[in-house]
Amino acid sequence: MIGEHSWRKSSRSQNGANCVEVMGTLDQVRDSKNTTTSLCCDVSALVQAVRYGLLDR
Repeated sequence: MIGEHSWRKSSRSQNGANCVEVMGTLDQVRDSKNTTTSLCCDVSALVQAVRYGLLDR
């Protein structure tokens, strides 16, 4: 079981790939290569925005 305050990465991520990790509380994301900083955000809203193409250029 993943703890609420642990970081997780997609099971599809490959070693050395550009990936983000998500906090178990779904309120932070961070770069898997730079784990010293994180971005506070509503991860659920971010996923919805990506899903519906709201962040497409």
